[in-house]
Amino acid sequence: MGQSIRWLAAVCAASFLLLGGCSGAKETGSSQGSGGKSEKEKTYKIGVTQIVEHPSLDAARKGFQQALKDKGLSVEYDVQIAQGDQSNNQTIANNFVSDGVDLIFANSTPSAQAALNATKDIPIVFTSVTDPVGAQLVQSMEKPGGNVTGTTDTHPEAIPKTVQFIDKYIKGNRVGMVYNAGEQNSAAQIEQVKKAMQGTDLQIVPASVSTSAEVKQATESLVGKVDCLYIITDNTVVSALESVIQVANEHDIPLFVGELDSVKRGGFAAYGFDYYDIGYEAGEMAAQILQNGKKPADLPVQYPQKLKLVINKKAAQEMGIKLNPEWDSIAEYIE
Repeated sequence: MGQSIRWLAAVCAASFLLLGGCSGAKETGSSQGSGGKSEKEKTYKIGVTQIVEHPSLDAARKGFQQALKDKGLSVEYDVQIAQGDQSNNQTIANNFVSDGVDLIFANSTPSAQAALNATKDIPIVFTSVTDPVGAQLVQSMEKPGGNVTGTTDTHPEAIPKTVQFIDKYIKGNRVGMVYNAGEQNSAAQIEQVKKAMQGTDLQIVPASVSTSAEVKQATESLVGKVDCLYIITDNTVVSALESVIQVANEHDIPLFVGELDSVKRGGFAAYGFDYYDIGYEAGEMAAQILQNGKKPADLPVQYPQKLKLVINKKAAQEMGIKLNPEWDSIAEYIE
């Protein structure tokens, strides 16, 4: 009887340790190809760092993971969200280095900058980065150099086409822009908007924020001062986009956004692409590094391949916008 009790206690203790090893605060996951995992197959450890949660970044992350699954890699993910806090952002990157991950997937400009600040040795693949050169992540788009490469969320024609649409179809010339001046990607886009506005009567009416909690008040401060709103792919503002949409709907202000997920959330229109696609392409680049021994320095930064105009009919109605028949031939409509 005593031996049976001791044996049972040993089994319980072993079970406790086994289960305890699978728990923790970190969000983890794995992906494998359909062929299953052999005993000799390497399991790669990838640290995923993301500055905030919002649909576009989440879609990019899913695309990245799916690409590695399709390539048949066995991967253990450590997914960490900084919740917009720069201190957390750097701590996450530092922890990945301490943990000895095989690769860091940085999903946003601040995430990539923190990762590069933490290591010059571990390969870093980014996505959702607007200006990789301006953010000092790579030496050039064609020859990144160093340990960093990835995919950018800037299509060369997206901002110019948006500005052209506003200039042609929106009454008035005052374009309200709410953005976080502390985000390098946002500063780069503002300059692109200014350049695209040259030769038009359009002018930017800015409202700067530093946290998502300030977004609604900043948007409200523009009421009566602008003829439309244009929200670029600013992580701080997009994470609180519902606040902007609410103000736009209440005051019949056309709301242009920088990517398709924001149109689905209630923005009026965007020239954009699917973030899932640029995440997927980043995943393919990561597979080249892990499977084939490619170096980030030798993999050119990739641009989005497709661009389309998407208009939200319901949002147009909410904002008092009458649909123009001319848009039927150039836009894709959603409800």
